[in-house]
Amino acid sequence: MAAAIVLGAGMIGLARAQNHNDNDNEGPMSSVRFVVLRDSDGKPVRNAQVVLHPVTRKGKQAQGELELKTDADGRASVDGIPYGPLRVQVLAPHFQTYGEDYQIDKPELEVTVKLKHPSGQYSIYENHDGQKADDKKPQ
Repeated sequence: MAAAIVLGAGMIGLARAQNHNDNDNEGPMSSVRFVVLRDSDGKPVRNAQVVLHPVTRKGKQAQGELELKTDADGRASVDGIPYGPLRVQVLAPHFQTYGEDYQIDKPELEVTVKLKHPSGQYSIYENHDGQKADDKKPQ
């Protein structure tokens, strides 16, 4: 019950932030579902954090956010998202952070996110052919 109250309060804040920043009246709302999968094998990512940020029509991130967690099937959903731009971030341990802006313009929307494992760091000390630069002998 407490989670539902926090979720409800977050949604009210998200809707107010979007409406306040764009000077719009309350309009149509959408139900948004998220599916978070591993890019490598398509398996669901459990307990991924899905953060929703309202965005003004000028593309600036507005105040207010809503945080969701994915279930064992990599799913999270929320009702009552106002139509308009929405910034989505997905964070999970051992994966690259995902971020994308979406235009909410339908009564129902499903967003599938494929998280990637971090790639290796690029080093100037490697020749990128498997040898270190120091291993090369002068000719």
